[in-house]
Amino acid sequence: MKLSGIQRLAGLALAAMIIGAPLAAAAQNAAAPAPAAVNAAASNAASSATNAASATNSAAAAPAPDSCAALNNCATQTYPKDAVNSGDDAWMLTSSVLVLMMTIPGLALFYAGMVRKKNVLATIAQSFGATALITVLWMVVGYSMAFVGNDPYMPSFSYAMLAPLNGDVNIANTALAPTIPETVYMFFQMTFAIITPALIAGALADRMKYSAFLIFMGAWLILVYCPIAHWVWSAKGFIGAGGMGALDFAGGSVVHLNAGTAGLVTALMLGKRKGLGTENFAPFNPAYAVIGASLLWVGWFGFNAGSAVEAHDGQAGMAAAATQIATAGATLAWMFMEWVIAKKPTVIGMASGAVAGLVAITPASGYVNPTGALIIGLAAGVVCYFSAVHLKKMLGFYDDALDCWGVHGIGGALGAILTGFFASSKINAGAHGALLDGNWKQVGLQFADVGIVFVYCAVVTFLILAVLKYTIGIRVSEDVEVEGLDINLHGEVIQGG
Repeated sequence: MKLSGIQRLAGLALAAMIIGAPLAAAAQNAAAPAPAAVNAAASNAASSATNAASATNSAAAAPAPDSCAALNNCATQTYPKDAVNSGDDAWMLTSSVLVLMMTIPGLALFYAGMVRKKNVLATIAQSFGATALITVLWMVVGYSMAFVGNDPYMPSFSYAMLAPLNGDVNIANTALAPTIPETVYMFFQMTFAIITPALIAGALADRMKYSAFLIFMGAWLILVYCPIAHWVWSAKGFIGAGGMGALDFAGGSVVHLNAGTAGLVTALMLGKRKGLGTENFAPFNPAYAVIGASLLWVGWFGFNAGSAVEAHDGQAGMAAAATQIATAGATLAWMFMEWVIAKKPTVIGMASGAVAGLVAITPASGYVNPTGALIIGLAAGVVCYFSAVHLKKMLGFYDDALDCWGVHGIGGALGAILTGFFASSKINAGAHGALLDGNWKQVGLQFADVGIVFVYCAVVTFLILAVLKYTIGIRVSEDVEVEGLDINLHGEVIQGG
């Protein structure tokens, strides 16, 4: 019997999950008792629920997570509106908007400023189109797959079309975020789902069909992002705090390593840009790129501090401080490395260093103290500089156009591993206790997290692209690439300088 492309994809995805199971079991056996905290956001769930009862606007305490154990993932419960902590609710709505700003306009401008003039609009269209498409898919099935269900491996579809959130009298609430309405938590996680596949556009710039890009974005969200988010961040996912115990506060592996790996595979599948090495590929407008990076920097406080899923104690504040310190350290490290080696510190380099620091501190932001944050930032600036500028040239076999792999892939993996070294129980004890004090056992769990995410993402991304390549095609024609994607794919061009 001849299997269709979709059937082969589904079979491989299932096989990858089966292969990942013994890895998780081995890591869990070596890791002491499995922690009960759910994920980076949920590591504070117990204290958040307790504090919610004493909040000025909390007339009734939220039910303990155990009271809804019979429900799917303890996920759906109805709460009176006065049980919500208004401070947490307001902060999480603000954080959601900040993270959305990271994609549009932040990422759109960051990437658009670094391509050639003839491809600026096409690059912006990738971020804008991905935002719209993924929003709809997240509502239809993505949230359900990523954050609902008790199975350690298989996502749930019980929240399809967000059906449990359609009530208009009471508010649904989730044990993953017990002091805010589930609608707010769903919206917050939607913005993460939007930016993650959009990051991949940095690797495929200048040469991918827009039709193939949109189909790839949708398929990748469903087959790669949602399963990995479920494994790392859902209540019982086999990789995260509810399983073998890997730590990922805001997306080092789920977002950055995941997107970076997909970017590397996509760059290899597309091949190099025509004229690379012989033509001038200077950025069209470095100012756009720096403005975009600045918006990313500001929005990242929603990304990291928002992942505390609360505002009534100090964890969001410490995550914000760690984010700022690491980003500044990485900016300086990249700048000085470039100054020493290339003799001039470029503005694009400074912006890239800032993004590297933001990426690397993401998994650690809710677990490390300011000293740990500074070390992670400095390390990210140096490592990502060599990866994006020199390693790519030295290896020469892939064209990662805007350094998605060099910054997000390498930076995400580096930050995930260093989280194991610098995590502190004084910053975030959660249910881990001493396990959160940096140690080699935790480092081993972080390596396992990086390895599982890299392998699964690489294999499934390759299969998605292979199906597209041999059906509708994934790369524009040579004539379109030479003339420019803006006029050929979108019928528009940038006027003037």
